[in-house]
Amino acid sequence: MTTRLPSPQEAKARMEELRKAINYHNYRYYVLDDPEISDAEYDALFRELQQLEEAYPQWITPDSPTQRVGAPPLEKFGTVEHAQPMLSLANAFDEEEAREFDERIHRFLGLEGPLDYVVEPKTDGVAVELVYEEGVLRVGSTRGDGYRGEDVTQNLRTIRSIPLRLMENDRFPIPERVDVRGEVFMSVEDFRQLNRQRLQQGEPPFANPRNAAAGSLRQLDSSITAGRPLDIFCYGVGEVRGVDFETHWEVLQALRSWGLKVNPLARLCRGIEEVLQSYRQLLEVRSTLPYEADGAVIKVNSLALQRRLGEVSRSPRWALAYKFPAHQEVTVIRDIQVQVGRTGVLTPVAILEPVQIGGATVSRATLHNQDEIDRKDIRIGDTVVVQRAGDVIPEVVKVLPEHRTGRERPFRLPSRCPVCSARVERLQGEVAHRCMGLSCPAKLKETIRHFASKRAMDIDGLGVKLVDQLVDRGLVRDVADLYHLTHEQLRDLERMADKSASNILEAIERSKQIPLERFYYALGIRHVGEHLARVLARHYPRVQDLQKASEEELTNIHEIGPKVARSIVSFFREPANQQTIQRLLEAGVTPTSPRMEEAASPLEGKQIVFTGGLRSMTRGEAEELVTRLGGRAASSVSRRTDWVVAGPGAGSKLAKAKELGIPVLSEEEFLAMVPIELRRSREEAASMARKPEDASGHREEGSAT
Repeated sequence: MTTRLPSPQEAKARMEELRKAINYHNYRYYVLDDPEISDAEYDALFRELQQLEEAYPQWITPDSPTQRVGAPPLEKFGTVEHAQPMLSLANAFDEEEAREFDERIHRFLGLEGPLDYVVEPKTDGVAVELVYEEGVLRVGSTRGDGYRGEDVTQNLRTIRSIPLRLMENDRFPIPERVDVRGEVFMSVEDFRQLNRQRLQQGEPPFANPRNAAAGSLRQLDSSITAGRPLDIFCYGVGEVRGVDFETHWEVLQALRSWGLKVNPLARLCRGIEEVLQSYRQLLEVRSTLPYEADGAVIKVNSLALQRRLGEVSRSPRWALAYKFPAHQEVTVIRDIQVQVGRTGVLTPVAILEPVQIGGATVSRATLHNQDEIDRKDIRIGDTVVVQRAGDVIPEVVKVLPEHRTGRERPFRLPSRCPVCSARVERLQGEVAHRCMGLSCPAKLKETIRHFASKRAMDIDGLGVKLVDQLVDRGLVRDVADLYHLTHEQLRDLERMADKSASNILEAIERSKQIPLERFYYALGIRHVGEHLARVLARHYPRVQDLQKASEEELTNIHEIGPKVARSIVSFFREPANQQTIQRLLEAGVTPTSPRMEEAASPLEGKQIVFTGGLRSMTRGEAEELVTRLGGRAASSVSRRTDWVVAGPGAGSKLAKAKELGIPVLSEEEFLAMVPIELRRSREEAASMARKPEDASGHREEGSAT
């Protein structure tokens, strides 16, 4: 007997009813851990929905529970720009530092009396952002550098505790858009079970639950992620449109009401004493938690006060991560070796008898500097306590002198660099010892790699092996020498044919036209990452201006503190650095100021969405171009979108743009708004990108730089 299919209208109504029911039962099971129906009843609902969607595929929706798995594997992850930065948190390690945090807030705000705080367990996982538009999950990304992350939407959709559509409720309406922040993690028991399976299959085990979660989330094939037991706790929001909140506690209640999973151990506290009491309670139950937590996050509850407090550098003033005591074990120091870093700093590293700490094998630990070695009286052969907390590099906490036999040997940092034999000095006011040799291969190679990297000068093809040859053969003694290399010099190197040499020289030539912020980042100034490089480029449109800046002038800039200011001034006061920069400019390196680009830019303040294919550049290059010209590249179409740039294969985004009446541009119309100088440089870069690789494989090597 054949089952009669319902009519199209009956089917559509039943599918909507089933989706709503299944989403509700997913919430009861995966978020509340309190199911209302049996597995068999749930499976029957799911099968019925699958059958209806097979019969009426035109009514399959992106938020359907059946669409969590099955997307085709990706070739690589795209990039997502966060509408609001995902800032990192300052740390505290004892009660005194937590009290100082409270005192700083009171001083800054000029307030007296206890403040309201929210205390939440700090889950040791992977930070992500979920963008919901009209209640539907549109984009999911990793934290990345805080400003841009990887697009892992397909993988996040496989996590059962992440709703594909937010639940409607009476208290909090569904916002037009909400960027939900959360921490993806794997429970300790699930982690152990996964490792048992991997060992049985002959695969290497993961080091710890956090690594397992990160590795699972970054699979190009979402079906692999779907087979991993990932979970999430949502802890806040970024951009929100359509709903207003007064407190962070209210935000958490809204997230719960929309069907998102919030840690049930979060507490609202009055004053710092209640905060410390909540921390102690979390510390007491830490070992019984089903997931790894490495501390408590303390947040000012009032969102108005959060806005007044703002942030410093890349950390909000209104939040603090109060860390739990680290995991510790006892082992023996076999030897102490010295590493020379990119800035020339000599770092002593303890070579340990391997020991398991917090699920990871530790065989090396930093000793920081000579002062730390002297203060702790650390010797080669000592039995020591080693600790590891989260992603922090393992360190030696203390020596156990009762285990000494008399054969232990004291250690002193060498007076000559172990790499180049140049003089080692300790600069006034610093604890670090530095190699003073300007041509030290240890730091020169790292300096060149950083300088040539994709987010810096982007010299394609200048990979690790080529840099080694250039330095080892004395062809490059500082980064400015790159712009004086000849075809003959390159052609004589190993695995370098005529074509490869020409490609390298063309890449070096292209790098001369570079945005100023990337040039500042490429210089490798201590404490100046990509974000602060952009801040500096906004305030100092000429390199010469930044070279003359004083510490006082720099600290007047929002996000730049005294430590960063001292580092910048120190860098530009160094005669060798001045000489290198002058040689770069004389060689034709011409950094382009963002002020110059934005002044003539019709994209200033505009929100643009790209859909379909592009012929002259990649999607990432187009989005970067929009950012440079003062606009914002968005990932989805909304009423705030100013233009949609549509190419071949454009689909739902184009349809939504037409529905909302948003202007649609062709690629050519978009490029017509780009200043001619930038357009030419992009066209030249695209032309180079289309050139085939030669047999040497140097372009492939460069891609990993």
